[in-house]
Amino acid sequence: WAVVTAGLSALGPWLGVLILAPVLTLHSSLQHEIIHGHPTDRQEVNDLLGFPALGLFVPYLRYRATHLAHHRDPILTDPHDDPESNFLDPAEWARLPGWYRRLLLANNTVLGRLVLGPALGLTRFYAQDLRAALRGDRQIVLAYLHHLAGCAPVLAWLVWWQAPLIPYLVACYLALSILRIRTFLEHRADPTPRARSVIVEDHGPLAWLFLFNNYHAVHHAHPQLPWYRLRRAFEAQRALVLRRNGGYRYASYGEVIGRYLLRRKDPVPHPLMRP
Repeated sequence: WAVVTAGLSALGPWLGVLILAPVLTLHSSLQHEIIHGHPTDRQEVNDLLGFPALGLFVPYLRYRATHLAHHRDPILTDPHDDPESNFLDPAEWARLPGWYRRLLLANNTVLGRLVLGPALGLTRFYAQDLRAALRGDRQIVLAYLHHLAGCAPVLAWLVWWQAPLIPYLVACYLALSILRIRTFLEHRADPTPRARSVIVEDHGPLAWLFLFNNYHAVHHAHPQLPWYRLRRAFEAQRALVLRRNGGYRYASYGEVIGRYLLRRKDPVPHPLMRP
């Protein structure tokens, strides 16, 4: 990150964007590992590694709080209790204007998730946090102050090296887009909680950028297991994992993209909730 940003003007801003986007994706994956207690056994040390807000858009402490809440498996995909759910309550869906429904339907394709996903997700995320802050939630206010402190050294570095800000923001958005490939179908609506998390048997560049979080059913079963053990843990008990998660599995991200690039996988209203 430091080398690319220092040479952003020399590289040309748009070549720099193409290099920076996967670097920022990898940093977000590192933050996910930090949340789960890696790479050291002292969380305060780990949190220092997640402090610089390289991706600018997502406050680390809010990501940590919402992600740990998401790891209560009985509430996975519940639009009221799971902060990372991609579903809406059918009653909320019924109240939405038609133009917004069309955006959300488009967002349930891979292409829509790449283009619209970061904007829609961040808008909803910020709106919910703003409402909570206005109700007096001091922890959210402190999380955003922490985030501003984490943005300051990043922005100072960019200014020092005269790195153009607009291309850097584009790279931040593209990094969130890449991450949407991972989260596109991580969880499905299923009556059995352990059958809600996917296995994508991919070993390529995307799996590496996601620090093998594509073995997501294993990650939810063993959230403290470090990224470099996930694939081995899956392969050691492949049949058992797939039996427990109801066979919710894809061979690769190529299969996911090919199948759902322009086709919706899921409805937006939660299919297991009554209108």
